[in-house]
Amino acid sequence: MLILILILYILKEGFEYTVLYLNLRHMREHGSVIPPEFEGKTDKGLLKKTRDYEAEKAWLGIASSVFGNVVIIAFIFGGALDIYNSWVTSMDLSFAVSGWLFFILLSYADEILSIPFSLYGTFRIENKYGFNTMTPGLWLSDLFKSLIISTLLMSLLLFTALWLIQWSPGYWWFFVWSFLFAYGIFIMYISPYVIEPLFNKFTPLEDETLKERIVNLTEKVGIHLSRVLKIDASRRSRHTNAYFTGIGRTKRIVLYDTLLAGMNIDEIISVIAHEIGHWKKRHLLKMMAAFQLFSLIGLYITYTVVQSDILLTVFRISTDSIFVKFILLGFLGDIILLPLGPLAAAFSRRHEREADWVSYELTENTENMVSALIKLSKENLSNLYPHPLYVTLYYSHPPIVERIRYIRGFNKSA
Repeated sequence: MLILILILYILKEGFEYTVLYLNLRHMREHGSVIPPEFEGKTDKGLLKKTRDYEAEKAWLGIASSVFGNVVIIAFIFGGALDIYNSWVTSMDLSFAVSGWLFFILLSYADEILSIPFSLYGTFRIENKYGFNTMTPGLWLSDLFKSLIISTLLMSLLLFTALWLIQWSPGYWWFFVWSFLFAYGIFIMYISPYVIEPLFNKFTPLEDETLKERIVNLTEKVGIHLSRVLKIDASRRSRHTNAYFTGIGRTKRIVLYDTLLAGMNIDEIISVIAHEIGHWKKRHLLKMMAAFQLFSLIGLYITYTVVQSDILLTVFRISTDSIFVKFILLGFLGDIILLPLGPLAAAFSRRHEREADWVSYELTENTENMVSALIKLSKENLSNLYPHPLYVTLYYSHPPIVERIRYIRGFNKSA
């Protein structure tokens, strides 16, 4: 059975590498052709730069993934997990402290192992293509802040969840789910005020004309913003973006300073209108509801499986602990739930198309939307020719050329 699981895992990873290779080959074969939608907007030099950038990112991702897979196989199938589990349980600590130590050390190990790839991606690839503006000092500062915050938040999660498991052995799956749901809402409330400002500086939008147009746009669909802010994203990268953050009275729109510098007011309004479309169509609420449903089902399945010792037997774990069972079940879940990824991606792409339609309804203009998308694509060096299978499996947004054609079709259907 153990060999079968290992084979299934290797097949899964091999399939994903094959799809990634197909995507790279498809881009290499077609990426030198300027799509009609980009005629006069780009050139062969920029297309080559895009292909090179996407290829280097992909190969770094492959290197990182292969390294991670080797570590996982050695850890789970090579006996290291059994040794680690026995070492933690041998300390004879309390249940909650043992669980906290078990998971927190694994999270630190994962973070440490990812550092070389993060450094190479930031200071080699992003530097090479003109995106990175981060200094080594800022990178280190972000790393330590992230470690401290993740340690605090993860500790809160772990100690509470482990206490609930002890407090209600028969129904902890439901109480843990309830806590995680409340915790998620809590983070959405405090993040704009407590966490996000630790990494970036947020200032009120200075352009009163743009601010007034944004507020008027949100009022059309019943959104009452607390603030419209600008973020100093250019301290770290030249990539562009805009987003909603917070819920309830903490709702705010955040614009990257790079976006403000690269687009005119009408284009920015079209981007904001798209984000408003997600709110109007209740996409976040729908995705949260689906996530919570699957989380509840997943926790109940977890509760059922960990009652037995089948995982300990199959993976040849010598010391019984619920913590190691959680790890093994998570590993198996990553294999079993592979088909759900394309389904989630399909729903996300559908939501993006719906948001594009709302943007058109609010602005009654397609060319500003198209112009904004072309600029975003060029500035972020987005792949214009992804492989259809890669899109099906991984793309949360429709490919940019397809999306532009869809948006321009609004004029005919209106």
